[in-house]
Amino acid sequence: MGNKKIEDIVTKMALPIIERMLFELVDVEFTKEGKNWYLRIYIDKPGGITIDDCQAVSEQLSDELDRIDPIKHSYIFEVSSPGLERPLKKDRDFERYKGEMIELKLFHPIDGKKVFEGELVGLIDNNVVVKLENGVIMHFNRSEIALAKRTIKF
Repeated sequence: MGNKKIEDIVTKMALPIIERMLFELVDVEFTKEGKNWYLRIYIDKPGGITIDDCQAVSEQLSDELDRIDPIKHSYIFEVSSPGLERPLKKDRDFERYKGEMIELKLFHPIDGKKVFEGELVGLIDNNVVVKLENGVIMHFNRSEIALAKRTIKF
């Protein structure tokens, strides 16, 4: 079974548990790093996620993972906050973070450049609209974006 399929199955399992706890499911990631496989669940809530929140989700979701057993080999299971520089994946993410600085990494370069930073204007017709630091407004089709995330400058 492919990583994407496992992520989809785990998302369907995790969503009711996480929503019942009044948290937001930000992302599900199933990836191999070195010799180990990792299943990572990223959750959030207004005001941020605590270690106790992560533990509560981990305990409930772990029981469900054991019951359904969608991953047939060993893996390391983690539940955590997406952090300040969280990825933007859902339509509501692009709405919520309008006016904030974001970074986009593209699959293919535009004018030799694959990374763009600027202020998120919004999501219009499946295009992420960004005002670059030089004032130029660019539209990036979501299908061309490998990663969109908030950036925090100190």
